Amino acid sequence: QVQLVESGGGLVQPGGSLRLSCTGPGWMFNSCGMNWYRQAAGKERDWVSAITPDGSLGYADSVKGRFTISQDKFKNTVYLQMNSLKPEDTAIYLCNSCAYWGQGTQVTVSS
Repeated sequence: QVQLVESGGGLVQPGGSLRLSCTGPGWMFNSCGMNWYRQAAGKERDWVSAITPDGSLGYADSVKGRFTISQDKFKNTVYLQMNSLKPEDTAIYLCNSCAYWGQGTQVTVSS
């Protein structure tokens, strides 16, 4: 059974930082790349960031300059470093690759 497992969410004050991790099968990194999405309560799921198989990076305008995606293929893990967090970043963050999704990790930005 293919699994993507996220971790690293939590409660953080505005302006703070968190690093999310997503671990999955190695073949996904080379075949489809990895994506981060987020879904706030009552809202649609939005794409946040991606890293392609050739290492190209992409970011939604709302997080550009604050979030950084990276990967460690030896650990089969993709990371999302989130800095200068804002209350509007509060959401469940989900990892995606090919047709597979993780269960998500909650990020709450609040004072």
